[in-house]
Amino acid sequence: MEWLIPVVIVVALVVIIGIYLWATYNSLVTLKVRVDEAWSDITVQMKRRADLIPNLIESVKGYAAHERAVFENVTKARAESLTAQGPAEAAAAENHMQTALRSIFAVAEAYPQLQASQNYLQLQGELVDTEDKIQASRRFYNGGVRELNTKIQVFPNNLIARNLGFTQRDFFEVSDSAAIAEPPRVQF
Repeated sequence: MEWLIPVVIVVALVVIIGIYLWATYNSLVTLKVRVDEAWSDITVQMKRRADLIPNLIESVKGYAAHERAVFENVTKARAESLTAQGPAEAAAAENHMQTALRSIFAVAEAYPQLQASQNYLQLQGELVDTEDKIQASRRFYNGGVRELNTKIQVFPNNLIARNLGFTQRDFFEVSDSAAIAEPPRVQF
C-alpha cells in the first residue's frame, strides 16, 4: 500500500502534463490557422485590387494616352503585388502600389470628362472599398500574429512550442505607414 501514493501522484502529474500539452497544442494550432486565414484574406483583397487596376488603367488611358510612365508604374506595382511572398514582400509591394495609385489618380484629376465617367467613378469606388478591406484584413492578420507570437513566447509554452513545430510569424508592417494610412482619393 505504501507504493500506491507515489504511483497515484506520478500518474496525476502525467495526466496534468498531458492535458496541458494537449490544450497548448490545440490552442497553438487554432492560432496558426487563424493567422493563415487572415493572410489568405489579405491576398484575396490584394488580388481583387489587382483585378480592378487594369480596368482603371483602361478608363484613364482613353483620356490620357500620353501618360505612359504612369501606366507602366501602375502595371509594375500590380505585378509586384501579385508575386509578393510573405508579409515583408507584400509590405514593400504595398508601398509601391500606393504610390502608383496616387499617380494615376493625379493624372485623372486633370481630365474632368474622365471624372464624370460613370465607369471610372464605379471603379474608383470599388478600389476605395477594396483598400478599406485590405486595411481591415491587415489589422486582423496582425492581431492573430500578435496572439500566436505571444502564446509561443510565454513560459512554459516557449519550452515546447518550437519542438512542436510552431514558429513566430512576421507582422504585416509597411515601412511608410503614412503612405497607406488612407485609401487613395480623388478630390473633385
